[in-house]
Amino acid sequence: MSVGQIAAIVAAVAFVILVLLLAIPLIKLGRTLDEATIAIRKTHEGSAPLLDDAQVTLTTVNTQLERVDGVTASAQAVAANTRALSSLFTATLGGPLVKAAALSYGLRKASQNRKLKNAPPAKAKRSKPSSSKRSARG
Repeated sequence: MSVGQIAAIVAAVAFVILVLLLAIPLIKLGRTLDEATIAIRKTHEGSAPLLDDAQVTLTTVNTQLERVDGVTASAQAVAANTRALSSLFTATLGGPLVKAAALSYGLRKASQNRKLKNAPPAKAKRSKPSSSKRSARG
């Protein structure tokens, strides 16, 4: 065997070892990809019931929103009726009530003025000197 043949055998053995060392990560990578494929498949299979449940939920929410729209419309009708009743009350009874209150106020003021006219005049009271003025005189 010549030196060239020995070198070729050493190179071939090194190449086989290199291929084996690279094959291990490639095999592990293949297994990882297989597991990822299985996981994606299971997720895809499990998503169908979730989407069905989401559809049922959306249908229920739409039904509830229709009910809320009905309640809102009823509340608007009640508010409009209350507003109309309030304006009717103001137009019908507001004016006479204001007039009655003004009449009551006027009668009370006239009565107070009459009492003040008929009352006897008040006597003027003398003020007493303070104690400091007494001690200064004394």
